Amino acid sequence: MQSPAPHVSLWSAAACFKPTDFNYNTDGYDGDGAEDGKSQDSSETLPYIDESPTMSPQLCVSQGPDGEAISPTPLEGDVEKGLEMKKLVLSGFLASEEIYINQLEALLLPMRPLKAAATTSQPVLTMQQIETIFYKIQDIFEIHKEFYDALLPSIQHWDEKVTVGHLFQKLASQLGVYKAFVDNYKNALETVEKSSQANIQFQKICETVKVKGPKESKDCTTTSSMEALLYKPIDRVTRSTLVLHDLLKHTPKDHPDFPLLQDALRISHSFLSSINEEIDPRRTAVTTPKGEARQLVKDGFLVEVSENSRKLRHVFLFTDLLLCAKMKKTAVGRHQQYECKWYIPLADLTFQTLDESDSCHSIQVLPEHEIEEMKMKISVLKNEIQKEKKAPKGQSRVERLRKKMNEQESWLLLHSPTIPFRIQNKHGKSYLFLLSSDYERSEWRESMQKLQKKDLQACVLSSVELQVLTSSCFKLRTVHNIPVTSNKDDEETPGLYGFLHVIVHSATGFNESTNLYCTLEVDSFGYFVSKAKTRVFRDTTEPQWNEEFEIELEGSQYLRILCYEKCYDKSMLNKDDNEIVDKIMGKGQVQLDPQTVQSKNWHMDVIEMNGIKVEFSMKFTSRDLSLKRTPSKKQSGVFGVKINVVTKRERSKVPYIVRQCIEEVEKRGIDEVGIYRISGVATDIQALKQAFDTNTKDILMMLSDMDINAIAGTLKLYFRELPEPLLTDRLYPAFMEGIALSDPAAKENCMMHLLRSLPDPNLMTFLTLLDHLKRVAEKEPINKMSLHNLGTVFGPTLLRPSESESTKGQHITCASDIWSHDVMAQVQVLLYYLQHPPISFAELKRNTLYFSTDV
Repeated sequence: MQSPAPHVSLWSAAACFKPTDFNYNTDGYDGDGAEDGKSQDSSETLPYIDESPTMSPQLCVSQGPDGEAISPTPLEGDVEKGLEMKKLVLSGFLASEEIYINQLEALLLPMRPLKAAATTSQPVLTMQQIETIFYKIQDIFEIHKEFYDALLPSIQHWDEKVTVGHLFQKLASQLGVYKAFVDNYKNALETVEKSSQANIQFQKICETVKVKGPKESKDCTTTSSMEALLYKPIDRVTRSTLVLHDLLKHTPKDHPDFPLLQDALRISHSFLSSINEEIDPRRTAVTTPKGEARQLVKDGFLVEVSENSRKLRHVFLFTDLLLCAKMKKTAVGRHQQYECKWYIPLADLTFQTLDESDSCHSIQVLPEHEIEEMKMKISVLKNEIQKEKKAPKGQSRVERLRKKMNEQESWLLLHSPTIPFRIQNKHGKSYLFLLSSDYERSEWRESMQKLQKKDLQACVLSSVELQVLTSSCFKLRTVHNIPVTSNKDDEETPGLYGFLHVIVHSATGFNESTNLYCTLEVDSFGYFVSKAKTRVFRDTTEPQWNEEFEIELEGSQYLRILCYEKCYDKSMLNKDDNEIVDKIMGKGQVQLDPQTVQSKNWHMDVIEMNGIKVEFSMKFTSRDLSLKRTPSKKQSGVFGVKINVVTKRERSKVPYIVRQCIEEVEKRGIDEVGIYRISGVATDIQALKQAFDTNTKDILMMLSDMDINAIAGTLKLYFRELPEPLLTDRLYPAFMEGIALSDPAAKENCMMHLLRSLPDPNLMTFLTLLDHLKRVAEKEPINKMSLHNLGTVFGPTLLRPSESESTKGQHITCASDIWSHDVMAQVQVLLYYLQHPPISFAELKRNTLYFSTDV
């Protein structure tokens, strides 16, 4: 399956999720482009023009038997709503068209004096250079000015009889002018660059092109560069094509516009296909292995940081040395082989301390939202694979989808680990691995330390010995594949999807009093992640935590518990955000058996670790049950009670519980790492819930004493248990349609219109929460919570319908039900508003139509 080129079109920068796959660098399973001497072609190429219909998974264009795009059509009975949506799309497009015309006019402005100067004794540019730079701009300007002048009265006098299809058809028929512009685009840019370097006067002209603002705008002019403005026509073709998709979606088939818009879309698609470059696929399937030799003690896949980039390595621990290898690239049909990157005799191997390694490596960590977005993509692919398996002729498509999912899961394994594991050859170089789990890091370290207790002699391998040992790794490996879904047999258990409730009761078996706490890890998408942490029990040999946690499972099969001794040595703290300096006292894991866990009753268990016993209980709740909105039988409380009932009773604009939780989080939780993402103790959250429901007098005292994660959890629970989502059931379909619009200006109009349609208590509460979440995200460098992270946490909570007809009576068992198309869109909706400039209640109610100034 061919991978699309990176999109450069400007509309995609405003989108919540990128419409294309990530372009990761995982050649084989390693991603070592530089090491193999195969540098990527860095020569300048024409920007790729995106012809995908939309960012939204809900608006994928189907294809007819001849491969032509068939646009979706509205359902019968939705004509009136379709007309309103069509007007919103056109209004937004018209507003952006005005800005585009102003940009073209700004480009033409310096052309005339430059031409005049070209005939003098002191020309700034030659006539040839001017013709190259401004080629076809005048023609494009005239085409769009004529289009704008014809479309404006149609929208001003809008009704069901108005037709605009002929205007778009005419616009599409003139795309030949754009073809000529695109063919010359690279020459134009090169001429601008060379002329700027040669002439300071022209350089100033290029850097300060004045662009008029739209008529409605208070800001009269903006400044842009000539290079940026020259790109606008390329971006405009994509924009026009996207608008055609949106218009067709909201135009009835029997409307006179329908065949004309369809024809315009066909011409646009044909044009885009003719000018897009064919991009060779940069990725291959990711395969990997495991080993045994000399004797092999342990092997597995680890991410190494080498030359400031991440490489997926196969690491082999033998009885006397540690060998780090990568799979060599071989021709199809050739025997696969490993290549040794380095080895360290165990006699010379040491574990670096923080101080020793501070200057050795810088760990580059991707924003968490990119990791979450990839999880969403993988889950959607899993769902598609399940559907295709049931289809009569779906097998060939299943293989293509599996290959794509393999690539995406491999990318996730490469980029998700953040816990450093540093080792060094005491006579030479140091190395850095990144792991996702402290449990895993501890296993590797303990295995090496156990072997080092033997009387080891330092060994130096000759090149022949090293080659023989490396070759044997292929047969000796014990881990044959990287732990991705696509490498598993269909018969293997898919794991659990839903919520695991765990109570960590107590621990025994400690020889002396110390400060103790536990962390909980579960596997997800092929690797383990830490999900919860108990409070520290001070100065004891028998800690009694009795804390309950709710852990989200995404195809999980194991629960791990690690018991730590807390380090209070100030000199060891805060050396590295991802470094864990506390000492592991013991660790263990249990398999999550669906039959045992899925009963309604708590299942009690004990994990034994190094003479220590940790007692815990757990039970599992499927996602459909845990997310069901159930109205409260008691209307006197606040949880499970309609928001307008609560605000009316309290005589407030925003419920008291929302105001108080936000105030407390902003007072002492805004710097808390993982605020709103880290689980609060379930028993604390239930105590706060009861206090708010019964209007306890000492609620303020409870809030000031309570762990901040419990308060954050209480606020999330309040929105989750509303009998109807904050953004309402009635408007849910419209929010899904609005976020799916491709044109930013149309989307702006629609999304603001929907906010105005909310009941006042819902709108005031939403805007209050929105402002709060933006303030939390401002502290992202400290709390690690970006707008994307907060959108992922709150999106489904604020939008998920109370009950969908399509899901009634169905049980949710598939991976994609956690990151389904709907959930992705719900996250996108909240993210749209989070990324939007401040929205005031008064201004929102005053304005009847928003026009975007962002093109």
